[in-house]
Amino acid sequence: MKTLTLPGSNQLRSAAPIALLIVFTLFLSACGGESTEALPNTSSGSNTISYSGPAPATADIQSFKLNVWDNLVQDNRCGSCHGAGGQSPTFVDQNNINSAYAQARTIVDLTAPSQSRMVTKVADGHNCWTGSDVVCGNILTTYISKWADGAEGSVKTVELQAPVLKSPGSTIAFPEGSSAFGSTVYPVLRTYCSECHGDGGQTPYVASDNVDIAYQQSQSRIDLNSPENSRFVVRLRRDFHNCWANGGETDCDWSAGMMQMAIEQFAEPLSPEPVDPALVASRALVLDSDGLLANSGGRFEDNIVALYEFQSGQGQIAYDTSGVSTPLDLTLSGNVDWVLGWGINIGPEVKPESAPVIPAGKAQGSTASSSKLHSLLTGSGEYAIEAWVAPGNITQEDARIITYSGSSTARNVTLSQTLQRYEVLHRSTTSDENAPFATQDGDQLLQATLQHVVVNYSPGTGRQIYVNGEHSGDLDPDDPGLFSDWDDSFALVLGNETDGRSPWQGVIRMVAFHNRALTSEQVKTNFDVGVGQKFYLLFGVSHLIDVPESFIVFDVSVFDNYSYRFTEPFFISLDETAEPSGIPLEGMRLGINGKEATVGQAWANLKVTLDSSSYEPGKGQPLSRQGTIIALENGPGSDEFFLTFDRLGSSTFSRSVPPLPGTVAPAILPPSSHIGLKTFDEINESMARMTGIPTTNAAVANTFNTVKQQLPTVENIEGFLSSHQMAITQVAIQYCDALVSNVQKRQNFFPGFDFSAPAATAFDHGGKSQITGPLLATFVGDNLGSQPSTQVIEDAVGSLIDQLALCGGSTCPNDRTETIVKASCAAVLGSATTLVQ
Repeated sequence: MKTLTLPGSNQLRSAAPIALLIVFTLFLSACGGESTEALPNTSSGSNTISYSGPAPATADIQSFKLNVWDNLVQDNRCGSCHGAGGQSPTFVDQNNINSAYAQARTIVDLTAPSQSRMVTKVADGHNCWTGSDVVCGNILTTYISKWADGAEGSVKTVELQAPVLKSPGSTIAFPEGSSAFGSTVYPVLRTYCSECHGDGGQTPYVASDNVDIAYQQSQSRIDLNSPENSRFVVRLRRDFHNCWANGGETDCDWSAGMMQMAIEQFAEPLSPEPVDPALVASRALVLDSDGLLANSGGRFEDNIVALYEFQSGQGQIAYDTSGVSTPLDLTLSGNVDWVLGWGINIGPEVKPESAPVIPAGKAQGSTASSSKLHSLLTGSGEYAIEAWVAPGNITQEDARIITYSGSSTARNVTLSQTLQRYEVLHRSTTSDENAPFATQDGDQLLQATLQHVVVNYSPGTGRQIYVNGEHSGDLDPDDPGLFSDWDDSFALVLGNETDGRSPWQGVIRMVAFHNRALTSEQVKTNFDVGVGQKFYLLFGVSHLIDVPESFIVFDVSVFDNYSYRFTEPFFISLDETAEPSGIPLEGMRLGINGKEATVGQAWANLKVTLDSSSYEPGKGQPLSRQGTIIALENGPGSDEFFLTFDRLGSSTFSRSVPPLPGTVAPAILPPSSHIGLKTFDEINESMARMTGIPTTNAAVANTFNTVKQQLPTVENIEGFLSSHQMAITQVAIQYCDALVSNVQKRQNFFPGFDFSAPAATAFDHGGKSQITGPLLATFVGDNLGSQPSTQVIEDAVGSLIDQLALCGGSTCPNDRTETIVKASCAAVLGSATTLVQ
């Protein structure tokens, strides 16, 4: 075992002078013999315990009492079994805090709190007091971490431990095509799930009309190695999620059994992928079973009073794991789904064609438990609201991300989104609760990507907004005030208002309430640490080089429901006496499920020498500062990773290199295509000129900047990828949305068309040609032999309009006509007529 102190993870905490004085006084009072002084009880809840035994003998015992004993002594926690005269270990002895401390020291690890036996036993199901064993384990880790942070000279460290070594090639992978899926799992999904998860419904689109889309969206929810653990099965069997009828009555066990049988039928003919024996490969690892949890410290959390890290990953409750009583747990409702690697995805209202409406998602606490915020924030007179969020788009207005409020017009404090602004609405004696303090429009600080946002308030500075560790530069126009008008009957809500009138769309990865404002340094520290579940993966390479217990280590996380993030590789030996000497390492690649990943090979050109001149015992040798994203296949519980090398030590792999241009005789080359691709800037400029929407349009520019790396960079048609078309479609949709949403521009582009007419009649009596005519005349070239005829294109767009105007047999919404025109525009603008040249 090797203790590795990671850069940035040492977080020595300096107690305030008054705290030091109290601890020192307690220490002196214990020197003259045991006292029976009654100490304050910091616990709250239904089973409070007043301690009146001997005083803590040391400052560390006092820290144990305040952070662990006070929180666990109640009968509804650990007091009924592990108290005085109870079951060993008696770490919540009500009669003698010093004895309880001695017992607790046998089951905790202050250097690695998450690995304490107290934590692992409860996390494995031993008398958890919430609905999630994971959450109980996290809360205990918080208690022990706070105790550890109170000890003089304590630091947070990560212990690197050697995993079980195994050769790659033991994991089943998904087949490339969707045919087997289409004859097994897909029919079940289409039959029972299409009303909500079909096209136009709620994500994920696992029951899409397009089997390829359904297959891609379903893979992260299927466990090929253990079908019974598949998300599809668990959602039915454990969460009772929209089960279907068996003999007239809803039967979740029967539904789960049917789904499991379909997955087993799909997985049965599959076998593990063999690994090319010629590869120079490391040992293999699976993230969930072999990963070493790396969320061990570095964050500033001294004043947290409510914390949501979404670690349970299931159910309808987002637990408050701050460890500060009473827990402010949130109930998930409406269109909310869990995100792999910790987080929730809050979606909009969904109106399936023949199923009940799914309300916009939100997570809401009760007014009773939310009163904790009122008590602790009004008591301090300041706060910091910290969050990691990924807005779903930059077009949302008056959308509540986090709010402690009673309605759309009555609040204590709110963090909201309006377009590309973050807004803070805040009640005090000097500010209007409905007058937002916001970042500037021109700064465009809010982006549709993962961002770290902090809202500060203190009497010295007023309101402040930080985005990704940097202060926005905006100054609060209001003088600092008091919270005397705050209402303790309000509720905490994520993703909406209490009245449901201000929905927000996006992903929330973490939320924390601090009852003190954060300093600029603390904000930067917490941003640098990052968010979400992170692991260290230790790829064994001792069998390839003459260095015992040698590993190449990566920082790995589940980036989203479809990909993994690998960063900051380094080499280390867990043998403190070992040092590398002149070992070459070249061409490192990531492998997954028996094969090298097809994309994301950021270290393919790596060339370093492992040597004592660059190696530091206990810390290792950094290999690269680069990171990469690779596609998720089976999921973190099953995907098997390994590394390959072109050269490591004396082991080499001869990788075939494509011939350079001109080295092959032209006579044997296939004929070049007479058509090519427009590159990313050409596509953007073409769409701007054809629609009349400038490339500087805020919504267009943001979408283009987001996806431009996904657009073609060379004109060779043979380099076309499906990802190119997806990006082109997104840009086309944005241009058409901007065109049709602008009344003057759409009248000029589609003269004579009545946008106010209902969809059922708007396209009759020449209305359809008023749309297709301008689209073909502006977007489609003339007399080109390599494209469909004008009539074929017109018929295809007309058919699309007819289908969209039906609205599934229901009455179309008022804006359906405008939506159909946008869709028709995007279909032509995003087609090969724009892409090909």
